[in-house]
Amino acid sequence: MPVLSPTTGLHEMLALLTSQLHPEANHKEDLVFLREVFSERSLSYLMKIHVRLRQFQLQSPTPVFHSASCLAEDVAEELQNGPLEDDERELLTLLTTPHVKAVLTVHDTVAQKNFEPVLPPLPDDLDDELEEESVKIVRLVKNKEPLGATIRRDEVTGAVVVARIMRGGAADRSGLVHVGDELREVNGNLIIHKRPEEISQILSQSQGSITLKIIPAIKEEDRFSESKVYLRALFDYTPYEDKATPCQEAGLPFTCGDILQVVSQDDPTWWQAKRVGDSNLRAGLVPSRQFQERRLLYRMKMGTHQSPKSPRATPCEQSCEKEDCDSEGSVSGQHVVVVFPKCKAVAPSCGQAFSWEFYSAGLRRSFRLSRKDHQDSTKESHLAESAENEFLIYEEVTLHQMRPQDKPRLVVLIGSLGARINELKQKVIAENPHRYGVAVPHTTRPRKSHEKEGVEYHFISKQAFEADIQSNKFIEHGEYKNNQYGTSLESIRSVLARNKVCLVDVQPEALKVLRTAEFKPYVVFVKPRIPEICRQRSSPTSPGRGDNGHITNEDLQDMRQSAEQMDQQYGHLVDRVLVKEDSASACVELRNILERLEREPQWVPVSWVRS
Repeated sequence: MPVLSPTTGLHEMLALLTSQLHPEANHKEDLVFLREVFSERSLSYLMKIHVRLRQFQLQSPTPVFHSASCLAEDVAEELQNGPLEDDERELLTLLTTPHVKAVLTVHDTVAQKNFEPVLPPLPDDLDDELEEESVKIVRLVKNKEPLGATIRRDEVTGAVVVARIMRGGAADRSGLVHVGDELREVNGNLIIHKRPEEISQILSQSQGSITLKIIPAIKEEDRFSESKVYLRALFDYTPYEDKATPCQEAGLPFTCGDILQVVSQDDPTWWQAKRVGDSNLRAGLVPSRQFQERRLLYRMKMGTHQSPKSPRATPCEQSCEKEDCDSEGSVSGQHVVVVFPKCKAVAPSCGQAFSWEFYSAGLRRSFRLSRKDHQDSTKESHLAESAENEFLIYEEVTLHQMRPQDKPRLVVLIGSLGARINELKQKVIAENPHRYGVAVPHTTRPRKSHEKEGVEYHFISKQAFEADIQSNKFIEHGEYKNNQYGTSLESIRSVLARNKVCLVDVQPEALKVLRTAEFKPYVVFVKPRIPEICRQRSSPTSPGRGDNGHITNEDLQDMRQSAEQMDQQYGHLVDRVLVKEDSASACVELRNILERLEREPQWVPVSWVRS
């Protein structure tokens, strides 16, 4: 055994004991275990703390002054009444420093032993049927924030019990109030015969110290770690407009696109969640997925909610008679064919949305009508989807960081009336053709002498084109002058395989095909900036609506309605909204978006990273 001196500390004794352990054949494992335990750094620290506390207890130091802060104020006042030397001026500065004043205040608090809470005595008229040890007196300090707990009346016993504890609230931070606790008094007032609404009002109006008399639950809920479930909200929610919420003040308002961290799903009807990026640490109540589905289903049956799957024309289809986001106008009712100049540096990107050599409003319209017929033929399959996919409620997401070995994400541009997204896309690609590219379209028309296979188009037969349609190889396709045109999934894969960011501008319906783990599309919704006070305004490069290329108030109203309808119908699929004021600034903003996409983590559906 080691030789110990009277001054040897407990941690030193353990260190000596560890050095004296010699493994033997019969007890080797036990000795190894003891050696590991005694060698733990945390155990050594605990022993040092124990020794210091014992020394403090034996010495029993007493404070010289119980009011050091008052003494410091007196000295400072005395110094201010006369001329000061350098040392005196430095002393005055130190005594008036907030940090020093705070240290002296803490010293006085400890010296006077005022740090222990003073609890009120137990009431004399304590119920005889209650055991004294079952009563808990809790005092909470509350500011203007809610207490962070909801209550209900037990249907069997009639007692007022704590229904839920809001994560991050005052009750949760105290650790003294738990779900299931029976509430008997608030600030000395009996609440047994009060309604829960009255009690909630008393609690919400109370400021400062609140004293609660509680009968603890038989089994207190274990405090658990916060959930790691993150959801993207697909609808707007205002708790003050929700009559079903158990407590409007405890509700968490959010808008479509907000990221919510769900911290509790114990209640099947009301979850507790926080908004990611919100400085408020207190969780709020949000409707659960199942409850919101039941609500929307009931409203749909009552005719107060329209099914999101009900067929209706898209904003672009509704205005296809008027609209051509990129065309230059029409003459005598005939569509004018606009020839785009060749762009040798980025040949695949020349032309319309599919790099077509020629563009016209008639081609765009013919294309949409063909796609609409295809959608009508598959309407029955859409109606057979489950209720979970039918209602837009929540989408589980996770933060995804691009790795160097990952393929670039597909960037999808969708635009409302007047956005001119094809022009925007071409400018960005022309600035950096080695980094960005477009998918080369397919066509059934004959190849011209100056065209090369796989550059302007992929030239295939009508039979092969029809076979690809049946095999769902196109994200969009249409017919113009008896020739078929379309963009295939394989063309997009070809661009991504060359480690280029593929930019496509499509109709929003194509997102149903593109939103997969393979492409991980980043969707940018481009819409023109429309002034609130809109009068006659001329723009030589704008879509021709009125005489001489002027945009009329009616045109601006159509553009505003198109943007609103597209946002309402497809806003839940959009990652970023780009408001286009002019072509140059929009190009710069889009380029910045693309650069941040490559270096900053983004929220994506969990299915995209689990697959």
